[in-house]
Amino acid sequence: MRDAVTAARRVVVKIGSSSLTTASGGLDDGQVDALVDALSLRGTDGREVVLVSSGAIAAGLAPLGLPRRPRDLATQQAAASVGQGLLIGRYAAAFARHGRTVGQVLLTVDDVTRRAHYRNAYRTLRKLLDLRAVPIVNENDTVATEEIRFGDNDRLAALVAALVDADLLVLLSDVDALWTGDPARPDSRRIAEVHDEADLVGVEIGGRGRAGVGTGGMVTKVEAARIATGFGIPVVLTSAAQAVAALAGEPVGTYFHPSPRRPAARLFWLAHATAPRGRLHLDPGAVAAVVGRRKSLLPAGITAVDGAFTAGDPVDLVDTSGAPVARGLVNYDAIELPGLLGRSTADLAAALGPAYEREVVHRDDLVLL
Repeated sequence: MRDAVTAARRVVVKIGSSSLTTASGGLDDGQVDALVDALSLRGTDGREVVLVSSGAIAAGLAPLGLPRRPRDLATQQAAASVGQGLLIGRYAAAFARHGRTVGQVLLTVDDVTRRAHYRNAYRTLRKLLDLRAVPIVNENDTVATEEIRFGDNDRLAALVAALVDADLLVLLSDVDALWTGDPARPDSRRIAEVHDEADLVGVEIGGRGRAGVGTGGMVTKVEAARIATGFGIPVVLTSAAQAVAALAGEPVGTYFHPSPRRPAARLFWLAHATAPRGRLHLDPGAVAAVVGRRKSLLPAGITAVDGAFTAGDPVDLVDTSGAPVARGLVNYDAIELPGLLGRSTADLAAALGPAYEREVVHRDDLVLL
């Protein structure tokens, strides 16, 4: 038995589209009920469960007469708009059989990288768990643009696990474990445990699942495991059919051992959940201050600005060779910064007013890369 699994009190479970829907689209009621039954068994002994569920776009395909997952964003959003209601309604009915209430939480990257939004997301999830409801999390596909998408729900699940300070992340799909190659090949073997990157050397990590209705694949699951274990959260990767055994601590699937340390949660999100909207070029003194002494970035240390961003957006801080050394949330619009570069905050305040006596990136909104 896996002691870290049986001892976990707060568990995030992610389920993929291929395990909830048919290949042609539409929800598979039997699959949904089987998952809910497994989670309800897990939740009856005081453990808290957060479910990160794919399937909204896939569930909307059949009702809209779409033969396959659309490629364009607008049609994906339309399918998600139809499918999300069907998905949460089906979950609500399935959990009601166990006397459980569900709450829908739809997220974009902005919801968990901007400070106030991050606090709101945490408070909502925390209150749902306090009220013994089951939060069901998904990306807000109906409004998410390419710039504010997580990209896949495996990554989202790892980040939600960090957000709620989970004790365990379980990734469920149509594959029973991580294998050294294609599971159908006789020379492939199941990898029972992953302690570090050395255990992944030579492993062939494939792409999208067999059903073809999801966006992920084994590569996104391994990356999600890297993110979660980097936050100190153990990960079990297995098939939806083995959910009960996995949650009970049986040695099924692949177990990823966690890092012994946990970084600050919001900065962890900043490092892993965001894509930079621009770059700030630092002089050597600013690099030393930001990286070596963990100081805030001031206008005096910036030599150039790339990109079109607004205050509150994530930007990369790069050294003189152009290599990113940190990522942070910027306090100015890109159009404002060129006139401030190389000047001290005292000079700026005297010339432009007290509103300019502030950091370009505050150290509390900055993470080293």
